[in-house]
Amino acid sequence: MKKYTYTDKKDTRSGFGAGLLEAGQKNDQVVALCADLVGSLKMNDFIKAFPERFVQVGIAEANMIGIAAGMTIGGKIPFTGTFANFSTGRVYDQIRQSVAYSNKNVKICASHAGLTLGEDGATHQILEDIGLMKMLPGMTVINTCDYNQTKAATIAIAEYDGPVYLRFGRPVVPIFTDPDQKFEIGKAWMVNEGADVSIFATGHLVWQAILAGEILAEQGIDAEIINIHTIKPLDAEAILKSVAKTGCVVTAEEHNRLGGLGDSVAQVLAVHNPSPQEYVAVNDSFGESGTPEQLMTKYGLDAEHIVAAVKKVIERKNKKG
Repeated sequence: MKKYTYTDKKDTRSGFGAGLLEAGQKNDQVVALCADLVGSLKMNDFIKAFPERFVQVGIAEANMIGIAAGMTIGGKIPFTGTFANFSTGRVYDQIRQSVAYSNKNVKICASHAGLTLGEDGATHQILEDIGLMKMLPGMTVINTCDYNQTKAATIAIAEYDGPVYLRFGRPVVPIFTDPDQKFEIGKAWMVNEGADVSIFATGHLVWQAILAGEILAEQGIDAEIINIHTIKPLDAEAILKSVAKTGCVVTAEEHNRLGGLGDSVAQVLAVHNPSPQEYVAVNDSFGESGTPEQLMTKYGLDAEHIVAAVKKVIERKNKKG
């Protein structure tokens, strides 16, 4: 198992803030809009540098999406910012009609996704957003794993022509990816090569998959771990290449098991290489109030549950074989 270490922890939303500032420095067509959550979205540095390129919309998320769509007609590259729940569920009609249908170059940037929003509870912890967004024709869906990757992804989507949903979070998590990385939309990242099982993880679950891989290695199980940061377009080639070698799959995500990464992987396998698969995800339920750590453990989104899923899927593979 390849060893990953870290010297610092930061929230992925801060990576977005840093990336937005750099994207704005590179291209004066980059603009930002926020629905009264500037501090939560870490947009302050962009606003300080480019006050004339920022619009405070207020608590009017649907209006924000409409304004952003209109700004693209004049050549602007708008980044909208609010919580993931309000970025998708509250404004789905506006995104579908004004952004996706007409293929507008809007970057929908969503913080506080998943259970790790924590104490704010189920009304704010959206677990369906990946499914909602990936079903929209032409929508790119990205879910990053740490500060550095989120920063790189933010810069990359500014250079990409088309609608994007960028999902990130609130909690402080280890920084373990390269600070100088080039983010490739639609290209999975090999975290660790292995032979016994393929673990496809996204977002905050990538670090948990690494921890699980270390535990499994001590038990003689060689796990291949791949970071699927782009859920749409999905890197089907990387998935199929890995599964051809290992013969079984665990998917890990901070999302409902219905409609997320696991379903996308299962579709690829069903068509090309049916294989045993286990899901590490929220099992078709809403969340609740609690600390991020408490919730991730209760809902089975940690290294321990990934290890258990791996053992289960390997047993299924052996029976099948």
